[in-house]
Formats: sequence, structure tokens, C-alpha cells
Amino acid sequence: MTSDIDVPRSGWAAEPASLLRTGPGFVLADVDPNGTPGFSGRKKAGMGELKTAADVLSDMQERLFAASKGDATDAVLLVLQAMDTAGKGGIVRHVVGAVDPQGVALTAFKAPTKEELSHDFLWRIKRAVPGPGMIGVFDRSHYEDVLIARVRGLADETEIERRFGAIVRFERDLVDRGIRIVKVMLHISADEQKARLLQRLDRPDKHWKFNPGDIDERQYWPAYQEAYQAVFERTSTEVAPWHVVPANKKWYARVAVQRLLLDALTEIDPQWPPADFNVEEQKARLAAT
Repeated sequence: MTSDIDVPRSGWAAEPASLLRTGPGFVLADVDPNGTPGFSGRKKAGMGELKTAADVLSDMQERLFAASKGDATDAVLLVLQAMDTAGKGGIVRHVVGAVDPQGVALTAFKAPTKEELSHDFLWRIKRAVPGPGMIGVFDRSHYEDVLIARVRGLADETEIERRFGAIVRFERDLVDRGIRIVKVMLHISADEQKARLLQRLDRPDKHWKFNPGDIDERQYWPAYQEAYQAVFERTSTEVAPWHVVPANKKWYARVAVQRLLLDALTEIDPQWPPADFNVEEQKARLAAT
């Protein structure tokens, strides 16, 4: 079936999905955090694209939600991973925030609670998987349990490998259930993070976002980059690939993630469910009132 939704592509000289996707031979250190792969314009054009495509994203999300009221089981899961200040919150506000909130399930995973620690690491993740018709968003995710565990030595290599295997199986199961997974790592430079942290310290209205522990984490920057590289090598699969989005330019990161979501919804091509009643009969009844 050919979709009747026209997805704007005016700013894209090449498809971001293929440009940003990790695969064999991918090296994170080769990615320029200042880059704008595939996008032919600058900030003004990017902001225009973001605004124009927001209406299309909203329409497609409504169709996805409506289709689930019939017999459709499709859903989308957006996984956002990044170093602190990389812009996950901006993606949630400026990209996902363009759609009807009743069709969004946002989960921000923090440090696991005592109850969560008493279960396998995927226990709390499975409880947050989006249902049919929903766009689920993981602000951080099950990948914290391999990234932090590796960097901080919270688990040995045998356990980390076990978790990699469990993640691959878990994600394959989600795809088999009709959930499109969009995995995004927002890639910023250490210098850009430093500038953003300084901005938070310089602005009283941003102090609430500042965590002194973010400065401590900077000493582990190289280790985190190595950990992310391992994540891409072990868990970027054909059915659930990783996309690394340069994020020094916030506008580019937003328009790129928006495009990846649009691509996922276009693949699903949700349709309005048919009426389960006689439309003409109901019109006649209404006219008689």
C-alpha cells in the first residue's frame, strides 16, 4: 500500500538514516560532533524543516494511535542515549513534543531502585515498553546497564557480554511484536559539553539542571567513548540498528531525530481504521434528532 502522507524532504540532500547508521567498520572517533550529515542547509533551514515536518509527524502519530483502536499492533520505541547535556531533553520537547501527548509514553530511567536491583536489569525496561499505537521514548535506557557498568567496573566482562546478548534478544522480540526501534546516540564533544555546563552555571534559570556529579563524570570521557563503541559493535543489528547523530548543533540533532522517527512511521504506514458501524445509518439518526 502506498502512503498518502507527503513527508517533506526539502532540506535533505541525502537520507540521514543511511548516513547516521552504524555498521561494520564504524568508528565513533571518526564522527565529527559538529557535522550535519545529509542536511544541505544551515540553522535557519533546519528550524524551518523542523517546523514543517512537525505537522506531518503529528498526523502520522495520530494515525498510529487510531490504527491501534482497530486490530493494528504497531508501535515505535525511540531510545535516546548520550553524555550529559547532549540534548535528550530538547529532543523530547521539540520533536516528540509536537505530537499528541496521549500517544506518547515517556520513561526517564534513573539509577535503579532497591526493588529494581532485585530483578534482572531488563525487568524495569520490559515494564515500560510501549503498547500498540504508542510512541515510546526512553530517556536513557537498558544501555545504561552496560555503559556505566563497564566504565565504573560495576560488572565484569562476562556479565556485560551476557547483557549484550540479552539486549539483542530482547530487541529482536520487540521487533517481532511490531515495535519499530529507533536507537539514537547524540554525539557531542567534550568541549561542547564543557560550554553547556558552564552556561548552566552562568544562568540562575538553569541551575536546577546542573549536577556537580556531571563534572566528576568528565574524567571518564575516554572510557565512555570506548564503552559506546562496544555497544555499537555488539548491539547494532539489522532489525534494531544504532544511529549516531552529531549533536554539537542542537538544531541538527533535532531535525535528524525527527527524520528518523518519520522514517519509522512511514515504514509502518498506519491507516485510519474503518468504521465499525453503518455511517449512513448514523447520519440519518443524527439528522432525526
